[in-house]
Amino acid sequence: MIEILTKYALRGANIYSYRPVIVLKIDLGTYNEVFTNQIEGFVDHLLEMLPSLEDHRCSEGVKGGLITRMQEGTLLGHVIEHIALELQYIAYMDVGFGKTIDTDTEGVFEVIFSYWVEEAGLFAGVEAVNMVNALLTGKPYDLEETIAELKDIRDDYYLGPSTAEIIREAELRGISVIRLDDYNLVQLGEGKYQKRIQAALTSNTSLIGVETAGNKRLTKNILEDAGIPVPKGTVVRRLESAVEDAEWIGYPVVIKPHDGHHGKGVTTNLSNEQEVAAAFERAKAISDRVIVEQYLTGSDYRLLVVDGQFVAAAKRVPAAITGDGTHTIAELIDIENQNPDRGFGHEKMMTRLRISPVTEHLLTKSGYEMTTVLEAGEFFLLELTANLSTGGSAEDVTDRVHTANRFMAERIARIVGLDIAGIDVMAETLSKPVGKIGGAVIEVNAAPGLRMHLAPAKGKARNVAKPIVDMLFPEGSPSDIPIVAVTGTNGKTTTVRMIAHLLKGVGYSVGMTTTDGIYLRDRLIVSGDMSGPHSARVVLRDPMVDCAVLETARGGILREGLGYKMADVGVVLNVQPDHLGLKGIHTIEDLAKVKSVVAEMVRTGGVTVLNADDEQCVNMAQYCREKIIYFSLRPSNPIVQGHIENEHTAVLYDRGYITIASGEMAVPVARAVEMPLTMEGRALFNIQNALAATAVAHAMALKIEEMRQGLVSFFPSPSQTPGRTNFFTIENVEVMLDYAHNPSAYENILDLVKRMGHQRRIIVFDVVGDRRDEDIRKICGIIARYCDHAVVYEDKDLRGRTAGELMTLVERALVAEGFDAQSIDKIPREMEAINHALYLAGKDDLVCIMSGRVERVIQHLYAMKEDIELTLK
Repeated sequence: MIEILTKYALRGANIYSYRPVIVLKIDLGTYNEVFTNQIEGFVDHLLEMLPSLEDHRCSEGVKGGLITRMQEGTLLGHVIEHIALELQYIAYMDVGFGKTIDTDTEGVFEVIFSYWVEEAGLFAGVEAVNMVNALLTGKPYDLEETIAELKDIRDDYYLGPSTAEIIREAELRGISVIRLDDYNLVQLGEGKYQKRIQAALTSNTSLIGVETAGNKRLTKNILEDAGIPVPKGTVVRRLESAVEDAEWIGYPVVIKPHDGHHGKGVTTNLSNEQEVAAAFERAKAISDRVIVEQYLTGSDYRLLVVDGQFVAAAKRVPAAITGDGTHTIAELIDIENQNPDRGFGHEKMMTRLRISPVTEHLLTKSGYEMTTVLEAGEFFLLELTANLSTGGSAEDVTDRVHTANRFMAERIARIVGLDIAGIDVMAETLSKPVGKIGGAVIEVNAAPGLRMHLAPAKGKARNVAKPIVDMLFPEGSPSDIPIVAVTGTNGKTTTVRMIAHLLKGVGYSVGMTTTDGIYLRDRLIVSGDMSGPHSARVVLRDPMVDCAVLETARGGILREGLGYKMADVGVVLNVQPDHLGLKGIHTIEDLAKVKSVVAEMVRTGGVTVLNADDEQCVNMAQYCREKIIYFSLRPSNPIVQGHIENEHTAVLYDRGYITIASGEMAVPVARAVEMPLTMEGRALFNIQNALAATAVAHAMALKIEEMRQGLVSFFPSPSQTPGRTNFFTIENVEVMLDYAHNPSAYENILDLVKRMGHQRRIIVFDVVGDRRDEDIRKICGIIARYCDHAVVYEDKDLRGRTAGELMTLVERALVAEGFDAQSIDKIPREMEAINHALYLAGKDDLVCIMSGRVERVIQHLYAMKEDIELTLK
């Protein structure tokens, strides 16, 4: 049997695809290296069950390509990929991308395929495995049940047609889309420019307008006062009153709930007291107040107004069947439901017919039953209202609407106060003024359905989403905020903070994500490691932000994909061995592939910033579609030289200056020694970070002086760059705190402190349990070269190790590197280890604390300093 080991969704661009995908990790077990042509009857039985697989082209590139591959022999993981796609397609989710790749484990494969609805995609993957297992074991498989379940899942999470079409129109214009719930609440645009929609409700929609439209009596009174033709009617609470008013108005009448919508509870053409009583109960179940209204003859029309302009009109016909003299009513309904234009919910232009209480009322009124055979040509209504959701159909009549009726509709939308209004009219025709032919306006709808205009059963389809998006984002207005995404092994947080500082200096309201937390306008709103996709979305959803600077870590990309669609500037600082051996990332090339997603996902006209001194970064250039700015500590770097000679831009560290160069031009921006972050030019790694930040500033069109001011005013302090070369003085002992956690970072930091001239360097550190032993030994080798005394502790989260195992491993590794065993102290807890190191240190020594729990250590050091000062007082 084939087993699913893990399954998850990548919601943003990822290492497999620019689109969202499902990843199934499966174990083929005994079927590893067993090909489809070796399994008797497998291909034939699969095609009997899913004949539509014939349409899959696969790598052959032609119809039937997958069948050819299966007949020639392919592995079952590949088949599962195609079944998962086909199951979604049959359930009306149009997907097509897939791939299957092997892993480092024998017989284990990753099956990757695209999805529209995440829950449906995951379900399709599971069922694809179940189907293959059923075929392999000869057990029955209920495909119809699977498809029905998929459709149910789709309907639970799928966007309605109105919302989906507005989104489609927005995406065609490059406007970002963020779904805010599992239903239809969607954000268009980002940050301060965002607009929200929920079906045909928008963030421009007036609440008073919605409340007015929902109050049918108030709407009718307002329209009547404005000279708009409306039917005669009253509002009642008691059945007796409804009967009396029906007799006063004159039969036939209409009964409908006062606060209803979408035609629910509406019954028309009532001709006696008994029918009124039954209709009253149906309406009363929806609203305490019930409207009794004059019944108008004619056709049911919907006029759509957007932003004060008439845009479309449709004639609506209630659900109905036509007799053929042979089939029963029940059979005619079943026959009509076979119409390919009818589907469940909103999946097709028309909804499937169903038997409702209204249908049963109409059957009784006509003296019919479901077994009745209608005469040939006899037209029988199944519903009294023409709503598409109850099986009605629509015909576009936009071009036939009289100018007087267009003007009337535009007036009504303004009078009620709606940015998008659906105005229901009963009249013989719209080609003549409604008021002159005995027609009337029967209802005004907020959030009107758009499906009847987008996909009418008859007539021209109207792109009514276009004027809605035009209203939300007029031509020339911004929709998305600038996004800077920064990744790399080391320096991400410092560089992100420096970029944010530069942009804040020129007036941006910056939202920033880091491993320390989420910051809006320099205020910490959420603490913790916030370098993943969820944090990015928090910033992009915030209406106070007009620029986002996002630290984008490896883990989030692997776990969920990017949290944004495209960046204006994508930055890759470096790629060094770190986290290897985790989540399928075993080599530095694997790691580079993950980080290259940031380099590649840049908007048209955007910029990718790459480290020309890093081989893996340089290799990413071939996949970048937009302009590249290199940065380098070495002006003589041949990559940089060739780039500049081709009139492209690079940012260099040249003769002590951060310099922007292109072609024959070279403009110095700031001296490194003037930048506090570089510690008088000694911290080369921070000079490198400053080069990257300057490249971003140049890409964002900052002026040279603005860049210089930002660079020289950025200080490496616990408040501005917590845990990044922070210095403290505790009772005449100098202490440095840093977040270094991999060999490259240790090398950079300890090389810096060695050149600072202290008598002894005492290091306090731990190592992470899920790192490879060889990486831990490398860190210990670096410590042995630079430090004189080591205090090692062990974090509570051992990540798979046993208590004491890591400290023992570190001690042995240090001794193996020639470190004096007497100069190694093992202290169980971090704060105790820090206290011990400070006890050992003299006034000319430096205590180096390497910690991932930055905020806690900072608070501890400040508390120690405060206690000492109070004691001295």
